[in-house]
Amino acid sequence: MKVWEGLFMNKQKALLPITTFAMMFSFAVWAVFSPLASTFQQMYGLTSTQKSILVAIPVLLGSVMRLPLGIWTDRIGGRRLFSLLLLFLVIPLVGAGFADSYAMLLFWAFFIGMAGTSFAISVTFVSRLTPPEKQGTALGINAMGNFGTAVAAFSVPSIAAAFGVPWAFWGMIIPVVVMLVLVWFFTPDMPKPKQQKTVRESLSVLKYKHTWTLSLFYFVTFGAFVAFGIYLPSLLVDLYGLTPVDAGMRAAGFTVLATLARPVGGYLGDKIGAERVLTFVYAGMTIGALVIAFGMENIWVMTAACLFVAVMSGLGNGAVFKLVPQLFPAETGAVTGLVGAWGGLGGFFPPIVMGIIKDATGSYVLSFLLLSLFTLICFLLNRLVFGKKAGEPAKRFAS
Repeated sequence: MKVWEGLFMNKQKALLPITTFAMMFSFAVWAVFSPLASTFQQMYGLTSTQKSILVAIPVLLGSVMRLPLGIWTDRIGGRRLFSLLLLFLVIPLVGAGFADSYAMLLFWAFFIGMAGTSFAISVTFVSRLTPPEKQGTALGINAMGNFGTAVAAFSVPSIAAAFGVPWAFWGMIIPVVVMLVLVWFFTPDMPKPKQQKTVRESLSVLKYKHTWTLSLFYFVTFGAFVAFGIYLPSLLVDLYGLTPVDAGMRAAGFTVLATLARPVGGYLGDKIGAERVLTFVYAGMTIGALVIAFGMENIWVMTAACLFVAVMSGLGNGAVFKLVPQLFPAETGAVTGLVGAWGGLGGFFPPIVMGIIKDATGSYVLSFLLLSLFTLICFLLNRLVFGKKAGEPAKRFAS
């Protein structure tokens, strides 16, 4: 008996680092098309809108499927579901390497989007095995798996330049398989829920106002993180004529800073309250988006403003997911999936909108004015909803 208890405790200690790295490489897969977008634009003569669609397509499935995978994680366990996801990702990575047309790239990009669901699995997995008083910090550390988009930004262009574009996809298979082995053999099973909920019961969280409020908040903070992470390389190439490798390295800086800020947001949520953190976050993002809109012609102003928005979005992501288990302790998986899905969708629409606006107006200014408007709305809503009610049970605010 002591042997099994010791084995479980060892796996418990390994849970956070393994799931964090597994999500990191999954996110690298999720973002693999972004650093290659300008290359594909030249290869196939794509418009800005077509290029934006290619970059955004993986975000779609990775967002929509977060809800069911969050629910399924509660039902069948994080170890099993994460392992199945990693095994599945090998298929579209192989296919994308053999793609020889824009249509085939879109086809495989759609299924590569499943990599984005790793977030819902990993967060639910970790939160279910972490004491409530440490969840904000643990989930902030776990969500550093978002660093995977930076891994893609600075590694994919170099791999493509050295070995050819197909190997940018095939090379990702190696770390995915390694993480599959680690997740399957070295993480613990989740405790089975005392009562197995039906899908309808799991979806009952849709009736709570807090569910939709947190979804909007994450739509903006994580949406900004994803949108900047996947579109910034193309944006920098368009604005300043940088090479894909140079643009990818600069975009990686945004992702790294936002990712490092995320556990800080979770920690501050534990210490001073997530609603206070979000007040500062949305005020900062509103100002940062305005600076980008009117100062993007200067690369130094653009750089400083983007890095500031990176910090704000990272803090916001950590703070939002401090509130999820706090307000929904019994329905963390379902709410994580739903909120995560909206966050992913927040990253899906902006690149497409930016491409359309660029084709229509020849400028990106309107895109960042819209971001500023959305963050201002979130600032006001946070003050209205959580100014006095953040610590109260979620069910008191059912619609």
